[in-house]
Amino acid sequence: MQHRGEMVEKAVRESGFPISELARRLHKSRRHVYNIFENPHVSIDEILQIGKIIHYDFSEHFTHLRKPETTLPEEQADVAQSVNYWKDKYIALLEKYNQLLEQSGKI
Repeated sequence: MQHRGEMVEKAVRESGFPISELARRLHKSRRHVYNIFENPHVSIDEILQIGKIIHYDFSEHFTHLRKPETTLPEEQADVAQSVNYWKDKYIALLEKYNQLLEQSGKI
C-alpha cells in the first residue's frame, strides 16, 4: 500500500504538472516537494493544497475528506413531491385570482 507521499507523487506525475512550477506555487523549494514525496506523514492540509494546484481531488484516497451527501434518495423523492404539491397549489391560487379579476371586470 502506498503512503501519503507516494500518493501525492503519483498524482503529480500523472497530472504532468512540472515539479518546479508546483514548488513555485507552494512557495517552497523543489527539494521540499521531493521530501513530500518521501514523507509517509504529509499533512492533509499540504496534500489538499497540492491537489488544488494540480487540479486533483485527493478525497478518493482519504474517505474522511469526502463531502457527505446532504439528502438521501428517499428524502429527495419527498422533496420532489413537496415541490410539486406547492407548485400545484400556487397555480390553483393564480387561476382563482385570475377568475376573480375577470369577474370584477379588471381584465
